[in-house]
Amino acid sequence: MMTIDPDRLDLADGQRVLDLGCGRGRHLHALYWHERALDVTGLDLDFADLGAAIDGFFELPPPPENPPRTAVFTVGDAGRLPFADNSFDAVICSEVLEHLPDVPLALSEIDRVLKPGGKFALSVPRYWPEKICWMLSEDYHNTPGGHVRIFKDGALRKQVEALGYTFRQRHWAHALHSPFWWLQCALWERRERSAMVAAYRKLLEWDLLSAPRLTRWSEKALNPLLGKSVALYFDKARP
Repeated sequence: MMTIDPDRLDLADGQRVLDLGCGRGRHLHALYWHERALDVTGLDLDFADLGAAIDGFFELPPPPENPPRTAVFTVGDAGRLPFADNSFDAVICSEVLEHLPDVPLALSEIDRVLKPGGKFALSVPRYWPEKICWMLSEDYHNTPGGHVRIFKDGALRKQVEALGYTFRQRHWAHALHSPFWWLQCALWERRERSAMVAAYRKLLEWDLLSAPRLTRWSEKALNPLLGKSVALYFDKARP
């Protein structure tokens, strides 16, 4: 389930891309199997999720051997990235910033490791669908490791632009997931036993695996209104 669109990053063969907070590897895998031969690095604080991301590479057919491509994995903290200055041509950070105690520190670290002229793409939960989740359930955002803030995308855009970045474009994603999370939050204490939650989860899993035209077109049409996530794309200034 992709939130960031790699095709919007204007990537080229041989470039280094960091997936910051790669989780179980949904974007990392897409970048590795991208039509461009990239050197991808996945970083996450959760060792178990990183292990799942590594396992995922052995569940898919190998990519073309030429041009060569590489994948590197590391456990690390967004506030202290273990990379040299100007290490990457592009950085993506999807559904991560809402979990962090110090967003300015993470953004400064991203700026440090991204090359001048590099591409930066981020996504966070969209303000109003996320606000409904917080209103429906206190536990939703008080769960350890959960969301600690809600972003307004205009304010987040200005925060990145203040570092010397040029905003390029914006889109929304995962409209079908907004009602699912509202339902879970409304039934938080019994969500694991709820037949409605289970049925909706099966629908989303079927959609992910089968990608039928009806749901793909429906979600694309609904994303500007109901999209649970907002994705923002930037260019870093050149000297």
